[in-house]
Amino acid sequence: MDTVHIKDLVARGIIGVNDWEREKPQEIRINLILYGDLRTAGNTDNIEDCINYRTVSKKVQKHAETAARFTVEALATDLARICLEDPKVEKVNVRVEKPGAVRFTASVGVEIERSRGDFG
Repeated sequence: MDTVHIKDLVARGIIGVNDWEREKPQEIRINLILYGDLRTAGNTDNIEDCINYRTVSKKVQKHAETAARFTVEALATDLARICLEDPKVEKVNVRVEKPGAVRFTASVGVEIERSRGDFG
């Protein structure tokens, strides 16, 4: 399967369980790998045949900035569902990170992989 990569997409949203995390938006870093068959797009050179990474990025960023989730696991699951709404995306790998969430780390986060069948 072919892949489209969206690296280090930044959103600012409410994420976390602590009171101070619920008070103001913090940086959320998102990485996506979208799996699909890109042969038609490669042969036609037509944007309509591509996975539109700009559209996917905007939807994911908007959701991350407005969802106010408690856990990165829940946000990652939301984002996987959004990516799989595109009929050209067959599977997605989602990594959600909170930079600076734990002292002495660059970031902490989760990574999940979901396929269209995982959501019914």
